[in-house]
Amino acid sequence: MKNKLKNHDELREIIEDLHMAGKKVVFTNGCFDIIHTGHVRYLKLARSYGDVLVVAVNSDESVRRIKGEKRPIMSQAERAEVLAALAVVDYVTVFEEDDPHKVIVELMPDVLVKGGDWEVDSIIGHEFVEERGGKVYSLPYIEGASTTGVIERIIEKYGRKP
Repeated sequence: MKNKLKNHDELREIIEDLHMAGKKVVFTNGCFDIIHTGHVRYLKLARSYGDVLVVAVNSDESVRRIKGEKRPIMSQAERAEVLAALAVVDYVTVFEEDDPHKVIVELMPDVLVKGGDWEVDSIIGHEFVEERGGKVYSLPYIEGASTTGVIERIIEKYGRKP
């Protein structure tokens, strides 16, 4: 099995080769703190838009800045490893910034995908991808499937201690 965990430089070279081979690269990003059904369905659908799915994961520090001091629950290494174990995911990389614009420009995907809680015009990097002739999709939101919802159910069921 190939090592799916790549830094940006390694991934840029791989994507250049894929583009030369005529392959369509799909990119998505997020925290992916506790993998749940919503993530799995979302990633399967994202992968259907191309030949290769690249997932960029927010670093631990980035998640803290975005979600608050109590997040992430799982470390960036754990989150990346779980994503890489999914058959539908071809490559995983971690990014330090609060938004993925820099990594999108570096990797030059053909398709950019986010969850349904994002309008296409608000998806970071949409202009760059569209200017290059790529497509941007906001996938349907899966009601009740969120990491925050999972955390709330755990607290409701078990209280503060599991």
